[in-house]
Amino acid sequence: MPRLRTAVLVAGAALLTRRAMRRRIQASPLWPLPALENPVSGQGRPRGLRLLVTERAEAAEGVVRLTLKGEDLPVWEPGAHLDLVLPSGLVRQYSLCGDPADPSSYTVAARLVEDGRGGSREVHEQLHEGTEIEVRGPRNRFPLTPAPSYVFVAGGIGITPVLPMVRALAAAGANWRLVYCGRSRASMPFLEEVEELGGDRVAVVAGVPDMADVFSGVAEGTAVYCCGPEGLMDAVAQALPTGCTLHLERFAPRARGEAAAFEAELRRTGRTLTVAAGQSLLAAVREELPNVPYSCEQGFCGTCQQRVLEGEIDHRDELLTDAEREDSMLICVSRCRGERLVLDL
Repeated sequence: MPRLRTAVLVAGAALLTRRAMRRRIQASPLWPLPALENPVSGQGRPRGLRLLVTERAEAAEGVVRLTLKGEDLPVWEPGAHLDLVLPSGLVRQYSLCGDPADPSSYTVAARLVEDGRGGSREVHEQLHEGTEIEVRGPRNRFPLTPAPSYVFVAGGIGITPVLPMVRALAAAGANWRLVYCGRSRASMPFLEEVEELGGDRVAVVAGVPDMADVFSGVAEGTAVYCCGPEGLMDAVAQALPTGCTLHLERFAPRARGEAAAFEAELRRTGRTLTVAAGQSLLAAVREELPNVPYSCEQGFCGTCQQRVLEGEIDHRDELLTDAEREDSMLICVSRCRGERLVLDL
């Protein structure tokens, strides 16, 4: 464990240094910001990297694995993900599941969602070897933290952020176990590698596992990591033993709860809008300002981030940091806690 703890702390220090450098670069007037036909906000996210798809393979039934090549790529740590800017302009997030020590390539895997909103289908149908694609990131909302022991629960494509973690822990000689569940073995990506890596540390389960088995003999202080369908994460959270820490990675937005109507003033536009209970703030704003940028509409990508001048925000996103949440919001999912918000639009 000392080796793992040291590695995590060193990586964390390096990440803070890189963030400070990035803030200094972005403060420069030469830093490129997205070019909008009619700029509508002080918020701006830098352009990403252009990478080449150099390898495409089937990782499981309905799952494609892509290798993206570039030079001197930003470093990443287990749990990190990339934003892929698809040819249509849609932005989708995929966990990095390759080798963090490789400075020239990123690896991601995507499951085809037949009844989804089109992003995964675009990945499967349009991203082939030789295709160039823009990526943004990496970012990490699901970091591997030091702990005396670990339990991982992965459902299907949820193995992707977990795989680099268990590789690192196996190399460090740490105490870990993995419960990997799916509809069938054929549908579970990276299954053979995981079984070979972990041996009897890995339990493969069809469907939702029995939580009594998952947490049997788990010691206090164990870090529990779960990624997969919402039902699986709910089951893990409800059964979490006392004294254990829980870390969740979502591939879909969490249940939002009730939504009340409120007013939104667009300060620079000089208009006040009524946002209905069943309407997103983004939809209401776009009726007045159709050029407002957006993409995922699920609170993941950050494209629709806007500055808030007044009002209490009901944050419902999966992206912003605590500092960013003080004066900005993702208008695709977040709302107002009271009756009125004022936006810098």
